[in-house]
Amino acid sequence: MKPKLSVITIVYNNVKDIERTMLSVLNQTYPNIEYIVIDGASNDGTPEKIAQYKDKLACFISEPDKGIYDAMNKGLALAKGDYVLFMNSGDEIYDSHTVENVFNSAPSGDIYYGETEMYDEDWHSLGQRRHEAPEQFNWQSFKYGMNISHQAIYVKRSLAEPYDLKYKYSSDIDWIIKAAKKSSNIVNTHQYVAKYLVGGMSKKKHWESLKERFKIFTHYYGFFPNVFNHFVIAVNLAGYYFRHGRTND
Repeated sequence: MKPKLSVITIVYNNVKDIERTMLSVLNQTYPNIEYIVIDGASNDGTPEKIAQYKDKLACFISEPDKGIYDAMNKGLALAKGDYVLFMNSGDEIYDSHTVENVFNSAPSGDIYYGETEMYDEDWHSLGQRRHEAPEQFNWQSFKYGMNISHQAIYVKRSLAEPYDLKYKYSSDIDWIIKAAKKSSNIVNTHQYVAKYLVGGMSKKKHWESLKERFKIFTHYYGFFPNVFNHFVIAVNLAGYYFRHGRTND
């Protein structure tokens, strides 16, 4: 029996991108997917666009929420799958065979993860994320930066706690770390699994997001190790942009 995957999409006023995201889920070759869409009472035509596919959805809710992670918690509470994947509006599952390939990569993983390709608002590829997915991943792997995006991680639902609403911009980091701490079998699929639209809430509120990330990392890794790790991050970042600049000369 193939495991059931609950794919959860949250959206608010994004009629431009929601159909593209939904089709990336609905066109999967994998047969055992339940698709849950949570809309925050959009007023730009998004609910009407979603409703065109209502007969293919396990659940569709359109109502006000208290922010992105409140909406994600609504979806998580409705999920009945063995695994959960958050694929929010604007992002895509990488191609139509991705979910099938993820579950074929290894049996019975607690977490499956892969690589992410970045896209701009005109849906032009920007290539791989600067933080490449690590060969091996555990709860300490984020200490030098978030090297797996939440679109690229499939988590066993029994390990998935609700998102902590005290974090407004970076609760997904806390959520992944919590799940990873409880995992004993984390599988690197060694493939691209998601396409990510650059410019979400954490980008719009970049400084606030960075402060939250520092707080989360301090909680898990300790204050002084976190300060040192951020120094390493800064050095690596400077090296990355230096190399990038030299490449473009």
